[in-house]
Amino acid sequence: MNIISKLSLIWFIFLFHVANAQYLEPSLEHAPSNWFNLDFLDDKVRGISTEKAYKDILRTKKSKPVIVAIIDSGVDILHEDLCNKIWVNTKEIPNNGIDDDNNGYVDDIHGWDFLGNKAGEDIAKESLEITREFARLQKKYQAKVDVEKLSANEKEEYNLYKKYKQAYESKVSEVKEQGTFVINLYHKFIEAKFSLCKHLGVKDITKEELSKIGSKDTEELKKAKRVFELILDLGQDEAKLREAFEYYDTQLNYGINLTYNPRDLIGDDVNNIHDRNYGNNEVKGPDAHHGTHVAGIVAANRNNDLGIAGVADNVQIMVVRALPDGDERDKDVVNAILYAVENGAKVINMSFGKTVSPQKSAVDEAVKFAQSKGVLLIHAAGNENEDIDTKENYPTKRFLDGSEADNWIEVGATSWMQSPNTVAEFSNYGQKTVDVFAPGVDIQSTVVGSKYEDLSGTSMAAPVVTGLAALLISYYPELDYKQIKQIILESSIKLTQLKVARPGSSELIEFGKLSTSGGIVNAYEAVKMAEKIKENTTKN
Repeated sequence: MNIISKLSLIWFIFLFHVANAQYLEPSLEHAPSNWFNLDFLDDKVRGISTEKAYKDILRTKKSKPVIVAIIDSGVDILHEDLCNKIWVNTKEIPNNGIDDDNNGYVDDIHGWDFLGNKAGEDIAKESLEITREFARLQKKYQAKVDVEKLSANEKEEYNLYKKYKQAYESKVSEVKEQGTFVINLYHKFIEAKFSLCKHLGVKDITKEELSKIGSKDTEELKKAKRVFELILDLGQDEAKLREAFEYYDTQLNYGINLTYNPRDLIGDDVNNIHDRNYGNNEVKGPDAHHGTHVAGIVAANRNNDLGIAGVADNVQIMVVRALPDGDERDKDVVNAILYAVENGAKVINMSFGKTVSPQKSAVDEAVKFAQSKGVLLIHAAGNENEDIDTKENYPTKRFLDGSEADNWIEVGATSWMQSPNTVAEFSNYGQKTVDVFAPGVDIQSTVVGSKYEDLSGTSMAAPVVTGLAALLISYYPELDYKQIKQIILESSIKLTQLKVARPGSSELIEFGKLSTSGGIVNAYEAVKMAEKIKENTTKN
């Protein structure tokens, strides 16, 4: 998370990263409806031309259903725009308490929750991985250490301890400074609202209501008015300010809390990476806001008059819950990937990430297993506006041995605005690490309770690519995962020379230096390329 200068700290409440990569854009403008599916030439926004692909090429073609796994915080499977797009495990008899298909998971009808226990209880909050790792090593190395007496492995671990100590203390300083500011501002806002509502005899405060507070009113009311004007002038509202408050409140109480450990609720051995017999079949979880939004981008019903249109039209969403409010654990990520692959997913969306991965070797093995089964992994690059060629960002396509997974697509986020604001200012980037960009700002999608909301983040860009991969697999099932990946990258709209603001700064840089492809994914061009490959294959 980026530290903003003290002089502009107030902006941070609108630029903070909500758990699992949501991002609030302080813009007075608004993106066109359904912009991520629109076409640049026809609609003047850099969507991925989904509507054009369906209209011009796919309208008369048949497709096959594709299972897409969403590894996330959970999904509201009863949402009006998703309910008929949810995977059903037909080999399992619902709620009979028996593992009918012998896959190791009882009554896994729509997926699995690796953050729950057999009693149906779920973990909601977690600490940061850097907190957990520092706490683990601190117990061993916080006392004075004679480095010369340490074994080679202990010296390596001791160096990690020093590295993590510095990183943890930096995070604590950041959270406490910015969190205290945001929390105090939120409390002042609530106090101001109470005073104004009581004085004006209303339930909500608008600009019109604020205009009724004049020079003859008390200093308390005039001060309350100024607080509200500040929030309104920045184009924000109480809901977004409350999200910022909740984020920092969670970080202070759980994220950087060295003694917090909710894992006992699950009852597993968190250090045993081979332990898979835990969790429950309740796939919504305590907070499915993020996961439901991601699922809608991929697969919201395109054939009804409700809400939004997802990218893919013939998808079954498999829900795999592994993301708490806080950092995910490597063990859960491993088991989530294995579950998805073993139960038929062809594409896995992974809109999450962290800076430390203590069980990375096991994650690597899970990625290799997915690769061996021809399953594509789509991963969000992250929202720290950093170059992840040089910054640690996990999970990653780069294995410990230096080789890379060929079934992995790393996705950065673009906005609906023109150059120099084409790239989302929060997006991570990397000429060697990030493969391609996709729309990720002001993306309207499904949220819990059959509602809809705009969110921003690479968390939103990744499912755009996941949806595109699913679309291609659905209409061109004869293509393998390598061909699908090749099509997505090669058919992307190349903007290599376009001058854009480097994320997190005003410096202009060529767009081509931010990813391996130098492009933004495009469904229309991808479908055209798939058609050509299919034709050439048929001729031969």
